[in-house]
Amino acid sequence: MYTSYNIEKLSEIFSSPRSVYFIGIGGISMSSLAHIAHDRGCRVGGYDRTPSRLTKALEDCGIEIFYETSPEHIRDYDVIVYTAAIKPDHPELAAALEADRRGEKYCVYRADFLGWLMSGSENRIGVAGMHGKSSTTSMISHIFLAAGRDPTIVAGAELPELGGAYRLGSKRDFIMEACEYQDSFLSFTPNIAVVLNIDLDHTDYFSGIEQIVGSFRRYLAIAGEGYAVVNADDANVRRALEGYTGTAVSFGLGDGADFTAKNIGFEQGAAEFDVQKRGEFFAHVKLGVVGKHHVMNSLAAAAAADICGVSPEDIARGLGSYSGAKRRMERRGELITDSGARVPVFDDYAHHPTEIKATLSGALGMGYERVFVVFQPHTYSRTAALFDEFAGAFSGVNAIFADIYAAREVNSFGVSSEKLAAAAGGIYLPSLAEIAAYLRRELRDGDMLIVMGAGDIIKLDELLL
Repeated sequence: MYTSYNIEKLSEIFSSPRSVYFIGIGGISMSSLAHIAHDRGCRVGGYDRTPSRLTKALEDCGIEIFYETSPEHIRDYDVIVYTAAIKPDHPELAAALEADRRGEKYCVYRADFLGWLMSGSENRIGVAGMHGKSSTTSMISHIFLAAGRDPTIVAGAELPELGGAYRLGSKRDFIMEACEYQDSFLSFTPNIAVVLNIDLDHTDYFSGIEQIVGSFRRYLAIAGEGYAVVNADDANVRRALEGYTGTAVSFGLGDGADFTAKNIGFEQGAAEFDVQKRGEFFAHVKLGVVGKHHVMNSLAAAAAADICGVSPEDIARGLGSYSGAKRRMERRGELITDSGARVPVFDDYAHHPTEIKATLSGALGMGYERVFVVFQPHTYSRTAALFDEFAGAFSGVNAIFADIYAAREVNSFGVSSEKLAAAAGGIYLPSLAEIAAYLRRELRDGDMLIVMGAGDIIKLDELLL
């Protein structure tokens, strides 16, 4: 990114409490880091575009937050932390970068800051992969909490047990989600590097699958003589593992994996199975979350916890009592339709075809008569690059498409939700109000509704519930 600080320099900078300003403080990861900095005695402030539940929680802790941008805001702070989503012409970041060049302030990339935070821990578990990071990070965290450990946690989704997405615990166990976007995870310092899967995504940054595999290979190399916990069923993951010099622990459903699942059964979409470790019975697990993909997430979580000395009994108990993370098939309530029907509403963060198919496969096994999905595509570049895959991801459900969430982009790709809806056999409605009215008319008893996407589609819940 625009600046780079290594662990040694950051240790020197934070040898005493600092005043730290977070640009984009309302994001799930940045808000967690702001809380941790505050808990460690730093004076904390920040900027975000709009107030939210996360910014309200920060303000309740006495943290200063601005909702309009001005270079003046950073004047009384000596460390400014920014994310990959913030462009260098952002007024506050531009001022921070100039002050850093003059040696007046430290402008620190979020991933470098997070890598330094985890560096002092004994067991440093980083969970990477294109899909399932938040769920698996949450599963591992739940296992450690159920086992009576005192982990520090930085997740990408909120956990009910934490009341947020972070937990400041001891330095023995540090569990974190390792995001690959713009190679952020290369700033982290795991000695247990988990890779769930490797797929084509983030086409606004990665040129193709070869660059992605290369980045994951470099991420695994960070673990050095530690451990790589890898998906044996994924060809791209196996390629990324080539040349790794530490101890590889594999998981998968095929033969030859170190951790595998046998005797898999499903009840209302949730799996029950036996975990085997190198061909021997390890634990019996009954999940409370829906979808076959969670079997793989569970195996990865079990492998990582086993490396850290968590017992099979505690692993099984932790996985069995895990009820999911926020916006991962989270039941939000019931929609009462115009006819008086009561329809359950679920939220899901899926925004890639692989994730969508996994989520919908689980939903179709839950026993509802009809599954309705409102999907908001995330970024024009992703929609264009994976258009055919998106079009084929909604088989067996009734799909309604909202406008593409632009995020950081302009539409230079010629794609639209209207075109995607036609290709997918769904319908397109141009506003959330129209979508809400359509659902109230069309849904009936026996249906379920999933509100899906990584943008602001969650606003639909406010109209429905």
